[in-house]
Amino acid sequence: MPNVRYLNDRKTDRSAANRETSPSNDSAAHERGRQAVAPWEIPWQGWKDILVRTYEQLNEDRLLAVAAGVVFYGLLALFPAITALVSSYALFAKPSTINDHLSLLSEVLPAGAFDIVKDQVGRVLAKGDLKLGTAFVGSFLLAVWSANGGMKAIIDALNVVYDETEKRGFFKLNAVSLAFTFGGLIAVLVAIGAVVALPIILSVIGLGSITDALFRIGRWPLLVVMMLFGLAVLYRFGPSRRSPQWRWLSVGSVFATLTWLAGSGLLSFYLANYANYDATYGSLGAAIGLMIWMWMSTIVVLLGAELNSEIEHQTAVDSTEGGGKPLGARGAHVADTVGEAKT
Repeated sequence: MPNVRYLNDRKTDRSAANRETSPSNDSAAHERGRQAVAPWEIPWQGWKDILVRTYEQLNEDRLLAVAAGVVFYGLLALFPAITALVSSYALFAKPSTINDHLSLLSEVLPAGAFDIVKDQVGRVLAKGDLKLGTAFVGSFLLAVWSANGGMKAIIDALNVVYDETEKRGFFKLNAVSLAFTFGGLIAVLVAIGAVVALPIILSVIGLGSITDALFRIGRWPLLVVMMLFGLAVLYRFGPSRRSPQWRWLSVGSVFATLTWLAGSGLLSFYLANYANYDATYGSLGAAIGLMIWMWMSTIVVLLGAELNSEIEHQTAVDSTEGGGKPLGARGAHVADTVGEAKT
């Protein structure tokens, strides 16, 4: 049965669009999706405008350079996070077995990146089992501090993408960034559980080969769903603006997820078969490969946000939470203005 509230909102939004755009008999406005109340109602002519503007904003917003800054904070958080992971692992299992279990992560990390993780795990283990529990608190706090800096960099980048300035106060901004940081850490733990712990549990339970195969395959769709949800939440609450409606975040979230999966696979193949960073950078070759992968991942996340912003920019309908507000009173630049026609 159709959602009555949603249908009523669509009627209200279209009425507002008729007031805010050119007259309703202007076919050009309809062809470009100026009255669309959802991304899938935008016709092809409007999508061409969106794609052209997204490409232009990619350069104007300097997304490649901004993504490089985010990678810097990500690298600061990487090694403390590994130490925290090993320390917490030691609370539940024998530390010496962690490398065998983490070997499954080589399926999702590019060539050389897993070697960095493995080497750092070895260094932590070499300190001795007694130091692992003590190291956990300090390394965990350091990882959170570093990751929070990276999250603030992402939030700042999202403000650039959405043409916003940071309007939240010090405490609110840090509360938002810390919430994302802890949420990200929890998501990583769940992801590691799906990739690493699930096969171990299945082997202990002794399930049949068919059930075992289904569980092993099913963990990857779970990770994809987690990424889709995480990106949508980031795009909704990260920028300093009135939150957009969920449907205006769907296309960018799906695009970023699929592009990241394809990009990670292609980059891993390239690094494993063609790139020879060891010859150029010596012992830093693996680290360079990891940095490139992190840079690519950040670019994809920001590009998904850029696409969402231009989709929202295409319609004159109020795309913010609640709806029904006129242009100029919606608390978001891309919702308060209409994007330029490009084709």
